[in-house]
Amino acid sequence: MPYAAITYRVKPGHEDEIAEIFAAFKRVDTPDFTDEDGDAAGRLLGTGVFIKDDVMVRVIHYEGDFAAVGRHMARQKGVHILEGKLQRYLAEERDTTTPEGFAAYFRDATMRSVAQLTVDTHPAGA
Repeated sequence: MPYAAITYRVKPGHEDEIAEIFAAFKRVDTPDFTDEDGDAAGRLLGTGVFIKDDVMVRVIHYEGDFAAVGRHMARQKGVHILEGKLQRYLAEERDTTTPEGFAAYFRDATMRSVAQLTVDTHPAGA
């Protein structure tokens, strides 16, 4: 099951404030998401958020279509509340108020995956 990472450039020195914002995050209404036609497209398995100096990374563990993850997140009220609270701490302005703007940022801020290792990919008996 794949992982994806989304980057945020933040103003350094606000790690505690940002941590408080994420501590109050309202989770998505359902971990299951659909494609543009409403058919099942996957499931969110977990997320983690990491911050160091001016870089914050949200790691997403999911199964299914990653583009559908962005569309699902763009429709979540809690995500928009969190995004609004984060705005003052972001080093780079961005518009995530619309589903299209959120999806564009989500797509553009996704880090390139260079390795994903799991117990399922471990060579047996090595």
